[in-house]
Amino acid sequence: MEAHAPQPCQKRDPDAFEQGRVDLAGLRERGAAGEIELAYLDEAGFTQTHPNRSAWTPVGQQHRIEAHRGPRLNVLAALLSTGHTFFVPLWESVTAGLFAAFLALLKRRVDKPLVVVLDNASIHRATAIAPHLKILAAQGVTLHFLPTYSPELNRIETLWRLVKHRWMQPRHRNKAELEAEVTLILQEVGARYQLAF
Repeated sequence: MEAHAPQPCQKRDPDAFEQGRVDLAGLRERGAAGEIELAYLDEAGFTQTHPNRSAWTPVGQQHRIEAHRGPRLNVLAALLSTGHTFFVPLWESVTAGLFAAFLALLKRRVDKPLVVVLDNASIHRATAIAPHLKILAAQGVTLHFLPTYSPELNRIETLWRLVKHRWMQPRHRNKAELEAEVTLILQEVGARYQLAF
């Protein structure tokens, strides 16, 4: 018997990954020069019972977090090249239609060409939103899809990790507390909460 079940092999094309790194470096240069607004976009879910990866507890005591079940807070967010975030918290599933609406809201906040870096999730490529994406493209929105199996190229993945496992304390929250805390953290990115790349 094996201690761990075999993991499926995720095959990343090393050439596509390297090309993705080079392309992003060029986009970051254009963003730093003010030619474009670069936005790293992704969705993340937050539960009322905080994920507990590991913890230190005094000897003889059990580390516990109340595990009340409740609805999941989904957040659509973009980490902008200005260092700030634009986000929308939702107490519902993120759909292709909500993704397209989020892009339209994001474009309203940006006064230059917008390049959105994102993964290949099905909601980002749904046929149903193709007409909306055409309208956004005419307004200066370009979608830049990352190579498959390359989450480390999307800088917002680092933001999600920090929010969930460093900036939020492991404890149970009710709906209002969860939304308020996630909102406060995302509003303070670039000020109180810093990312370094």
